[in-house]
Amino acid sequence: MKNIKLIYSINFDKIARSPKDIIYIIFHYTGMTSEKKAIERLTDKKAKVSSHYFIKKNGTIYNMVPEKFVAWHAGVSCWKNHKNLNNKSIGIEIQNSGHSGIYERFSTKQYKSLYFLTKILKKKYHIKSKNFLGHSDIAPDRKKDPGEKFPWKDLARHKIGIWYKLPKKNLRLSNVVVTLKEKNSFYNNLKKIGYCLQKKPKHLKSVIRAFQRRYRPKIINGKIDKECFEIAKNLVKRGLN
Repeated sequence: MKNIKLIYSINFDKIARSPKDIIYIIFHYTGMTSEKKAIERLTDKKAKVSSHYFIKKNGTIYNMVPEKFVAWHAGVSCWKNHKNLNNKSIGIEIQNSGHSGIYERFSTKQYKSLYFLTKILKKKYHIKSKNFLGHSDIAPDRKKDPGEKFPWKDLARHKIGIWYKLPKKNLRLSNVVVTLKEKNSFYNNLKKIGYCLQKKPKHLKSVIRAFQRRYRPKIINGKIDKECFEIAKNLVKRGLN
């Protein structure tokens, strides 16, 4: 692809997969303090991690693993009826120190490069809008990336990811407590969206935080409120196309 440079990583499964196997795009931040350290880790045999693409702060895109091979970016993961999302996805790492460092907004150049790249991948593999995911969506107990500063809403305007459409009055309900019926409905809607749920309080809080990071980034507390309920309900109602 034009404007994409190559940096080779040996960290991938050497058996090629069919293009039909690729149904998800997973977004990550590197969580590293520098691009040099991120590239070193993604190409280090001992680290046993990699991604198909890496985007620098200046917008430069590097292809690190051929798309036909399985890169090692998702780890222990689950979405809908799929486990080990590595097998079904293309991973994109974006340089950002993340929550363990100075978590900054992604640069405009990174956003433009990400849009350029994902637009190509979406068309090439017929990726559905709902199948653009964050690492925290598929591994909420372990991961926070790409985090609440990732431009989900802007990307969704281009059908890269999904977003809700609600009147403003429904988005001022963060202080309203949900009923037991609404709470159960919220969990059912999370499952319909794709989140994998276990009946463990700590896990459920992690899933709610992942949902909030993506769809309600202003408040991330792991608690169900009426605003979260309305957002999840609307996402399901809109068909998750």
